[in-house]
Amino acid sequence: MPECIPRPWVDGLTVGEVLRATAAKFPTHDAVVFPKLGLRWSWNELDRRVDVVAGQLMKRGVATGEHVGIWSMNVPEWVVTQFAVGRIGAVLVNINPAYRTHELEETLRLGDVVTLIVGESFKTSNFVAMIESIIPEVRENREWSSAALPALRRLVSLGAKPSAGWINWSELESGDAPAGFDERLNAVKPNDVYNIQFTSGTTGLPKGAMLTHRNVLMNAFMVSERTKYTADDRVCVPVPFYHCFGCVLGTLACVVSGAAIVVPAPTFDPEATLSAIDRERCTSVYGVPTMFISELDHPNLSDYDTSSLRTGIMAGSPCPLPLMNAVVHRLGAKQITIGYGLTEASPIITMTSADDSIEVRVGTVGRVIRGVEARIVDPATRQDVPRGEPGELLTRGHGVMVGYYHNSEATARVMDADGWLATGDLARECEDGNYRIVGRCKELIIRGGENVYPPEVEEYLHHHPKVGEVAVVGLPDKKYGEVISAWIVPKPGLSMEADEVFDFCRGQIAHFKVPTYVEIVDSLPKTVTGKVRKHVLKAQGIDKYELGDVSDIATA
Repeated sequence: MPECIPRPWVDGLTVGEVLRATAAKFPTHDAVVFPKLGLRWSWNELDRRVDVVAGQLMKRGVATGEHVGIWSMNVPEWVVTQFAVGRIGAVLVNINPAYRTHELEETLRLGDVVTLIVGESFKTSNFVAMIESIIPEVRENREWSSAALPALRRLVSLGAKPSAGWINWSELESGDAPAGFDERLNAVKPNDVYNIQFTSGTTGLPKGAMLTHRNVLMNAFMVSERTKYTADDRVCVPVPFYHCFGCVLGTLACVVSGAAIVVPAPTFDPEATLSAIDRERCTSVYGVPTMFISELDHPNLSDYDTSSLRTGIMAGSPCPLPLMNAVVHRLGAKQITIGYGLTEASPIITMTSADDSIEVRVGTVGRVIRGVEARIVDPATRQDVPRGEPGELLTRGHGVMVGYYHNSEATARVMDADGWLATGDLARECEDGNYRIVGRCKELIIRGGENVYPPEVEEYLHHHPKVGEVAVVGLPDKKYGEVISAWIVPKPGLSMEADEVFDFCRGQIAHFKVPTYVEIVDSLPKTVTGKVRKHVLKAQGIDKYELGDVSDIATA
């Protein structure tokens, strides 16, 4: 008789209700910690702050279903906003803090953002000045409206109030709840859209994935199940909140388990991350592979005690065996897990477990999480392929988005009538039920009729003792159609020549997998979440080797 698995306690609740329940269960436990700011809130304190801000947003006219954007680095106000907006049934719109003015304006327009919460300046980005360049009337204290942004009506500044046209965050931090507040909270339902996250793809206009309260809470619960989180865990979250990694696997996975959210810095800083693990005795740490590489290569690594680490999540790109061994043995995260997913799936589809072997955690991305299905199909025929054969991974289940906001055509391209979501990723299902990602459909390299999956070549090159980072990209070729290029960043303090790479490959991997071009570089172009921007490398390779018109290359 099959084991009876209890229904997740979050199923049937909203984000606001889950926070309320966790605060009632663990009122004095640490909820949010920003070590650099000396800030430490209990779950009770976070819940209280969320109630106040939610009430003040409602008082200022934020309506049920209204789109509230937040454009900021990782700050305490981001966490409060995430829960306050959900508590009153508005929709949180995450905005990438790396956006420049034209990207910001396009996202605000596409997302119909009515209220925008704007962070303080960071590095070269003066967020307030960028907004005021779009709507100069705000700076001039005049009545404002924007033809380009007809929905936008309210601006909230997290820093000093720039002008009378702005609301200051401090104005939202005190005051009585408005009339009808409790009724408003009770009207929010689990299947209401809670969050719009714009995909970070680089082709065409960004698309806003609509995620419900149930989507993100069920995903967060299943992630906490695989990592075996309890209220005794302390999770170091150096990944950005604007991304699913930060605001679902980070804040929400902690709220469903009662674990503390420890935020090292506004943006990723390897030493701040190591320091936070040490000072706060973190038991879990998040990151993409490049973040873990930066931490392990940091010259002051030995100054910090990371022995409290038990687990964590590495996601975003494949993890090579040498890196996994270093995370396990040098950082001490012996139960580190690997997650795979995408924004449209809230995000996790498959994940290894804290008690999986290191071979499973390096060689695969684990099994589907509970309540989620997966299929592997031929990208051309859409028919299922035999187990072990590569094909496009499709998924269905509680995490799949409602659709893209105001973009039914794009939704229909990736979701069918039966609820299957096409991921665009090539994968194989192993005999034991674990999955292995072998590349992106658009990144598959076909050299003279032979399929080459970039992650397989990258994994091999990572075994070279001098290789720190590597990205494999296909470049056009008159004879073979495509050939392989490898872009390599040596480990700190080491130098290498292209001939060393050729010698390392010849006779060791199939001839059609051996790179034709090798570039030794100081760094790889990356997104703000640490993913390598392979389309940039492709364009650079085409330009350098005079292989064609760069403008003709797809920027996928």
